[in-house]
Amino acid sequence: MKLIRVENYEEMSSSAAQLVEQQILNNSHSVLGLATGSTPLGLYEQLIRGVSERNISWQHVQTLNLDEYCGLAEDHPNSYRHFMNAKLFRHIDIPLENTHIPNGKALPVEVECRRYEALIDEIGPPHLQILGMGTNGHIGFNEPGTPETSLTHCVQLETSTRNSNARFFSDRDEVPTHAITMGIQSILKSERILVLASGKKKAQAVKHFLDGRVSKDFPASFLWNHNHVTLIVDQDAYSLAAAEEE
Repeated sequence: MKLIRVENYEEMSSSAAQLVEQQILNNSHSVLGLATGSTPLGLYEQLIRGVSERNISWQHVQTLNLDEYCGLAEDHPNSYRHFMNAKLFRHIDIPLENTHIPNGKALPVEVECRRYEALIDEIGPPHLQILGMGTNGHIGFNEPGTPETSLTHCVQLETSTRNSNARFFSDRDEVPTHAITMGIQSILKSERILVLASGKKKAQAVKHFLDGRVSKDFPASFLWNHNHVTLIVDQDAYSLAAAEEE
């Protein structure tokens, strides 16, 4: 586990962008695993700037997103496909056919999960997988209790996860109850994993994660079983862990 401590969200985003861009420069046909939510927004802004300011080309890159809400069409304003198109894909030179996200409307959902897992193996696994970390330790939508052996599957979202995501919806009742997500084993297939954590609301999760105790009650802890994980954390998110060092 490599730990990179930075001052703030902006520095975290910039540091993450440097690692992503270096991966693309090292291999123009890189496969990148991407995440949604508020944590990677600054990273995506930096990557957009990288195309125009640093001549980074995504022409041959392929992407695999972690998850998608069940029941939301691609053009729904709160689908993760819509999010990725709006926040990254339409602002860089990546062909949209090179961007892959589970189909939240596909039925039966079990067939879609098997299709997506096969896709991960076919074009990937990712050379670099980007992750956020939920306050309950979820990665992707792998909630507490998810086994390490899990592959892409449909999951019922915890109340804490739905509450956290409710800010993106006009009404909490509109937040989907289920999602398709890469499983823990799907994520661990990646060559390298980059975890981002920012803000005081993530401080307890970061402290728990850095304890190094592996348990399905805290899914992010399974990352300790991977050989190449980097955690970039800002001062606020590291505050409780730092207090234990004193």
